[in-house]
Amino acid sequence: MPQLNFAAFDADHHYYEAEDAFIRHVDRSMQARCMQWAEIGGRKRLMVGGKINRFIPNPTFDPVAQPGSLDEFFRGRNPEGKNMRELFGRLEPIRPAYRNREARLEELDTQGIEGAFFFPTLGVGMQESLRHDPAAACAAFTGFNRWLEEDWGYAYEERVFAAPYISLMDPEWAAGEVEALIERGARLISMVPGPVPVGGGSRSLADPEYDGVWSRINEAGLTVAFHSGDAGYRAFTAEAWGGNREFKAFDYDALVGCLSPEPIHDTFAALICHGVFDRHPRVRVASIECGSTWMESLVRKLKKAYGQLPGSFQRDPLETLRDHCWVAPYYEDDMDLLKSLIGAERILFGSDYPHAEGLAEPVSFLDELENFSDDEIRRVMRDNAESLVQSG
Repeated sequence: MPQLNFAAFDADHHYYEAEDAFIRHVDRSMQARCMQWAEIGGRKRLMVGGKINRFIPNPTFDPVAQPGSLDEFFRGRNPEGKNMRELFGRLEPIRPAYRNREARLEELDTQGIEGAFFFPTLGVGMQESLRHDPAAACAAFTGFNRWLEEDWGYAYEERVFAAPYISLMDPEWAAGEVEALIERGARLISMVPGPVPVGGGSRSLADPEYDGVWSRINEAGLTVAFHSGDAGYRAFTAEAWGGNREFKAFDYDALVGCLSPEPIHDTFAALICHGVFDRHPRVRVASIECGSTWMESLVRKLKKAYGQLPGSFQRDPLETLRDHCWVAPYYEDDMDLLKSLIGAERILFGSDYPHAEGLAEPVSFLDELENFSDDEIRRVMRDNAESLVQSG
């Protein structure tokens, strides 16, 4: 296992939600429109908005995949042509550290990790599943955030920084919920990248309609972490090319993987081009578990747009990008290229532990930083992420 002479700070850890995470604090009168459990064909299934939800194959998470079991697959290596079931290998009973914060603190100690951002596993697929019912989405995420505070805490022992979830589907609710989260001690909030579902269409999350939300985030110095999930982009990828719009985790299609639309690319572009950082200059955003291959395209396109339409920007958009945006690359990404684009001070170490597609030993991310100096390694492996949960 790689060794550091300091404790790391991981920008991408996960818990596996308790089965009542979206139920415990949701009003009974709303549960049928939000989340419920049902037994179908002898199997426990999650119902979202009255429909079976397939975002996660087994949303009870017991048994669950071993950490890092898909490591080779995500490095582009599967010479035997195994299917996903074979690649996952043997499932195991859920470990206490995946649902208990005290057990998780002990595990962080063994991993050499001082602190970490904690994100949902199931929760990042729920906004799209409720896009037709904003009131239900607001009720569900209000309840979820109260559960998260109760079971994990927003800054537990100054080590477990769990990110409550905000949807912008109802801007008034979102502004009020952000204000409540600030009062409750949240250090960062989580959103899924992509446009905001509005009726049968969508709207830029940087539209002035949402300035009530962004102004509260700005005043408090909160970090917004855009964590990958169901952004509704299958409407532009799979569905537009004859596939199925429904998102199923680990249901991979070679064509979808080779198409170009990237919700995080477009989210950062919208934040910059639609002026969120001009109107709210203390806002900081981070891309989590979205990789970094899209960054080269974004830099190129922003540079061209500024050359063509300089009056559309209050300042050079590349300066805005480098001042306000952080990126946690996949471990298999080109770290040297990313450093040349945004600098080591904007790169975050994220292991995606304990997911199958993450690293079994989080700090082994260090192996990917071969051409980074000692100072740059400390920035990536600790200082950058730690700074994002301090008051900005």
